[in-house]
Amino acid sequence: MSIQYEVEQLPDSYGVADSFPKDFGYGEEEAEIEDSPTSSDSKPRILLMGLRRSGKSSIQKVVFHKMSPNETLFLESTNKIYKDDISSSSFVNFQIWDFPGQVDFFDPTFDYEMIFRGTGALIFVIDAQDDYVEALGRLHLTVSRAYRVNPEINFEVFIHKVDGLSDDHKIETQRDIHQRANDDLADASLEKLHLSFYLTSIYDHSIFEAFSKVVQKLIPQLPTLENLLNIFISNSGIEKAFLFDVTSKIYIATDSSPVDMQSYELCCDMIDVVIDVSCIYGLREDGSGSAYDKESMAIIKLNNTTVLYLKEVTKFLALVCILREESFERKDGATHMICLTTTIINQSQPEGTASIGKTAGWLLCVCLGTCVILLLNNSACTLFLCTIMLFFECEIVNQGSILFLLFVLYLTTFCYLN
Repeated sequence: MSIQYEVEQLPDSYGVADSFPKDFGYGEEEAEIEDSPTSSDSKPRILLMGLRRSGKSSIQKVVFHKMSPNETLFLESTNKIYKDDISSSSFVNFQIWDFPGQVDFFDPTFDYEMIFRGTGALIFVIDAQDDYVEALGRLHLTVSRAYRVNPEINFEVFIHKVDGLSDDHKIETQRDIHQRANDDLADASLEKLHLSFYLTSIYDHSIFEAFSKVVQKLIPQLPTLENLLNIFISNSGIEKAFLFDVTSKIYIATDSSPVDMQSYELCCDMIDVVIDVSCIYGLREDGSGSAYDKESMAIIKLNNTTVLYLKEVTKFLALVCILREESFERKDGATHMICLTTTIINQSQPEGTASIGKTAGWLLCVCLGTCVILLLNNSACTLFLCTIMLFFECEIVNQGSILFLLFVLYLTTFCYLN
């Protein structure tokens, strides 16, 4: 069997609103990077594998191409490997390879070593509504071969199409698949191979949350981002904060508190509302302009005293926060903290890369001190906050500048206490 490859690019529209372009019309366009084999091969690779009709292509289309779940019913079965280059976010740059279900690992034309060697994550999709005995056998064959080639791969199992199952049946199916898969690995002396299991469906937000967890494992700066968000919420009265990729609604990072599905769905719906309203009222009469730019910000007050706050971070990222109305009334401190947090995330990212580097590490210490001052006296911290912004704009970030900022922090604290 000869394996064919086909490269598929993201569409030029957002899907929900056709006037929402892929580049968002956001400021000045950066120079295009030629799609050379070297640059493509250097990106993390996510493999979508599983039996025929298990839902692999539907997942890809719904998450990254904004296809309606009902439209996926008309997708044809995949008969070749589709390469999809995902470059929708400055923090998310990877390729998704959608494999046909009939791939034969024993076929001499299938160079599985080359494929697995450059893979960051392998997602195996199992249809929960079908007899999954054959799928478990293919899962074991796939992950065992991949692990021997590249032990660094993250192995993820999507127990898919669970929307048609009852809650008890979902739990029982996940338990049974988890037990059988790990027993097969133990019999093959592959106890070190770790499988992560997710219950997913394209008809709710579970598939987006599962893909968020997969993508987060490919982001080396995740601990830094999580620490920054933890400091942010602990000093601003905000209950939950997400850093979203606006295009796919995958959350790149969140704080350490548990993710509640309802809260995640609210944040996803808020992004849709902001983009849809901006496409209607934010564009010029001739259709030019941008639906998402540096001025993008939204506040939605719910009838249960909950407030949703969205703030643009970078060209493709948004910080979405959940807080109580009483905390929002003290919004000066929270607003300063949101501005400072988004600035650190944005400005400490070197151009053209997804690395936050040492800058964010230094600034985390400064940010912690700033949080305290912001909560004590918003007026007293103006000098300190403006100084940080000036250093960012001038790109003066070194050990000397950090010491100077700490000195200004000390003076600000001293002035307040006296």
